Amino acid sequence: MTNEVLTIREMCDAHDVTPRTLRFYEAKELLFPIREGQKRLFTRRDRARLKLILKGKRFGFSLEEIRQLLDLYSDEDNGRAQMVGTLHAYRHQLGVMQKQRDELLQIMSELEEQIDWTEREIGSME
Repeated sequence: MTNEVLTIREMCDAHDVTPRTLRFYEAKELLFPIREGQKRLFTRRDRARLKLILKGKRFGFSLEEIRQLLDLYSDEDNGRAQMVGTLHAYRHQLGVMQKQRDELLQIMSELEEQIDWTEREIGSME
């Protein structure tokens, strides 16, 4: 599966996505399959881009942020600029997620305190 093209069905099966998802990413100019009439053929480059799109979505990036990272790719530097940009974006996103986690843990702690207080109040009413 290194150089051959995949049909939309093969692409869906290989990456556990729907045809609608692939058409959506194509409409958003994130994927550029070869068009043969109504048929879409996905190249090795499309497969690599889809993997990055799916990973980016899983990590909480917007499609626009993913597009910007994908657009950094250049054959001239063997993708180095893209990798550097992606590393920076990953580190930033990790910081955002760590902050969200810390805030969520604080809220959960406060909620647990409220549950304990409410249970005590209910118990004292009996």
